[in-house]
Amino acid sequence: EGHRPLGVMVENHEDSRPQSGISRADIVYEAVAEGGITRLLAIYYCQDGGTVGPVRSARTYFLDFISEYGSNPLYTHVGGANVPGPANALGQIEDYGWGSYNDLNQFSIGFPTFWRDYERIGHAVATEHTMYSTAGKLWQVAKDRDLTNVDKKGKEWDEDFRQWKFKDDPGESDRGDVGSISFPFWKGYGEYNVSWKYDKTSNIYQRESGGQSHTDLNNKEQLKAKNVVVVFMQERSLNDAEKHLLYGTKGTGQATVFMDGKKITGTWEKKDREERMIIKDSKGKEIEFTRGNIWIEVLPQGTGVSS
Repeated sequence: EGHRPLGVMVENHEDSRPQSGISRADIVYEAVAEGGITRLLAIYYCQDGGTVGPVRSARTYFLDFISEYGSNPLYTHVGGANVPGPANALGQIEDYGWGSYNDLNQFSIGFPTFWRDYERIGHAVATEHTMYSTAGKLWQVAKDRDLTNVDKKGKEWDEDFRQWKFKDDPGESDRGDVGSISFPFWKGYGEYNVSWKYDKTSNIYQRESGGQSHTDLNNKEQLKAKNVVVVFMQERSLNDAEKHLLYGTKGTGQATVFMDGKKITGTWEKKDREERMIIKDSKGKEIEFTRGNIWIEVLPQGTGVSS
C-alpha cells in the first residue's frame, strides 16, 4: 500500500519467450501491437514481479487501459509510437502531463534501472527483445519523484479509482465444465494463437501460446489466470509509416468472461480514457470476478472464440 499501480509494456514476440515477471502481475492486457504480434501490459500492485521484461514500446490503446488505475498510474516502456496523428503515444503521454513524472520511459531513465541482457533466455536474441527492469527499481524511481501511494500534492492515487467487484471461489461442485478456450489474434499467425485450459480442482486457467505452454522465466511456472476476459473492440490500421493499429477502447462492445469453469456472455463499457472498463453480464449486471488475477484479451470484433 506504499506504492501505486505499475504498468509495464512486455514483449510477446515468439523469440522473446519465456518472458520474465508476468506470472506475478495482478492484471494483464493483451492486444496486437503490430503485424499480428501481440504485446502485454502487465500491471503490478499486490505483488512484486521481480525482473520484468523484455520491456517494449508504448501504444496509444494501452495508455487508455493504464489510465483507469487512479491518478498518475506508473507506465513503463521503451520509447513508443510518435508519428503525427491518433497513434502518437509519446505525444499523448506529454499531453496527459505524465512526462518525467509517472511516465517511466527507458529513454529518459537508463541504467541501472533498465539494462539489456542478450542471452537471458539461453541464446542470443535481437536487440528489441533484450530490455529488462525490476518492479522494485521502477517503484523506487517513482518514489524519487514523490510518487508513492500519494503524489507530491498529497493526493492518494485511488481517491477516484473504481474497483471491480470480487467474490470467493465457489465449491468444486458448483464449478462448470467449460474446459478450454482458444482463439487467434491474427489470421495466419499461429504463433500468437492462445489457449487457456481449465483445471477444475484448482479453479485455474493455464495458458498456452502458439501451441506451447507459456511460462515465466523467473520461476518456470506456467502462466495462469483466475479470470479470462475477452473483449471485442473495433480494430483499424492506420496508413502511417509504421502501419500502427488503433482499437476502439471507449464506448461499448461485446465481452465474454470465463471463470469458475463457466462462460458468461455480456458486454463491456468504458466512457472515456480515465473511466474504468466495466464488464456486465447479459442482464446488465456488473460481473463479480473470482478473487485472483485477471487476463484481458483484446480481440477484433468478429473474432471466433472456441470453448
